Amino acid sequence: MKKFLVIFSIIFLTANIIFANDNYNLYKYDNYKPNLTKNEKILFIMDYSNSMNEFLGGERKINLMRETMREILPAINPNIETGLRVYGHRLGFTAYECCKASKLAVPIQNDNNENILTVLENAKARGMTPITYSLKKAVANDFENFTGKKHIILLSDGGENCDESPCDYVMKDLAKRKDFTIDVIAFNVNDRDDINQLKCVSTVTSGRFYTANTKGELVNALNNTLRTTKEVGGVIIKE
Repeated sequence: MKKFLVIFSIIFLTANIIFANDNYNLYKYDNYKPNLTKNEKILFIMDYSNSMNEFLGGERKINLMRETMREILPAINPNIETGLRVYGHRLGFTAYECCKASKLAVPIQNDNNENILTVLENAKARGMTPITYSLKKAVANDFENFTGKKHIILLSDGGENCDESPCDYVMKDLAKRKDFTIDVIAFNVNDRDDINQLKCVSTVTSGRFYTANTKGELVNALNNTLRTTKEVGGVIIKE
């Protein structure tokens, strides 16, 4: 019996070492099972600023995000209410107009996957990065007086470049609220100040913060923020 326990422990520790290696990503789309409840609404806030047109690993970041969402969304139970806000999707004659480029493109409701995907495919990455304005609009308007848990998933490839601070905003308006959680995915963000700014948003709202620099890491980040579980039998893919 002791011999069996020793062998089992070695196998378990070895598996953990392999899966913790930063050079590997464990994922298999058809094994994802979101662990969500009906008393929760989810709003994706997605970055469509011009920098999302930049290439990462031979492919535009905007396309990597679309491909990932195309795989992730079908795993969400259609009874869970989800929605989509995009920002940076249009330009303006002035910086002021560009910094108001944020739109609730798909109102929160159930069975919304196709609606979200349609907008993600058709929206153009063009403008600036009004993160704070987007969060303010989302908190004030997008959940329509819903009293349950409000879960925002924010993806950005940079920090705020309008004249506001998302960190200051959440510290002032959301720090004492328990109904909002903001998970943040910093997608190919290298500037330390930008990372600290985005990390503050998640920390203050008791959310999770992820960095992603490959499609595999982006898949893992989005699945983790949706609290999905991976069953035994996944595929190990080396970047």
